[in-house]
Amino acid sequence: MYNSVTAVGDTTDQNSYWQVKGKTDTQCQRGTPVECGSTIRLLHVATRRNLHSHDFQSPLSHNQEVSCFGEDGEGDAGDNWVVVCSTQQWRRNDAIRLKHVVSEKFLAVPGDVYGRPIHGQKEVCAQATDSRNNKWKSMEGIYIKPNEEHN
Repeated sequence: MYNSVTAVGDTTDQNSYWQVKGKTDTQCQRGTPVECGSTIRLLHVATRRNLHSHDFQSPLSHNQEVSCFGEDGEGDAGDNWVVVCSTQQWRRNDAIRLKHVVSEKFLAVPGDVYGRPIHGQKEVCAQATDSRNNKWKSMEGIYIKPNEEHN
């Protein structure tokens, strides 16, 4: 089963929370820093489904569709994203890009807005080129202090 993924401007929207997980079939230890260039999954906290992409056209921008997929965090290779950043590790408030492992396209919000039934929400998709539309920051949430052995 798939769920649509959209973007909203409301920073207090509880549907905007994602948990960083290890890539498919891999566990990551809590408190381990996320290295730039590493492969992760993002688990939507409310639905327990993974951020996913596949070779379908998105409805508004006609880029690659992005959805939520899987049951309770179980999914497939379409759930894996590479953290692209210019430092050694992904840190709070750093701008990063997320590159889909299978398609090599970047997670983006090009600005296209839905009408009904999800009026005012922006399309989230994957696009082939890097741009200002595919820079992301982790702004709020629960951050685990890195283990001493990883410093």
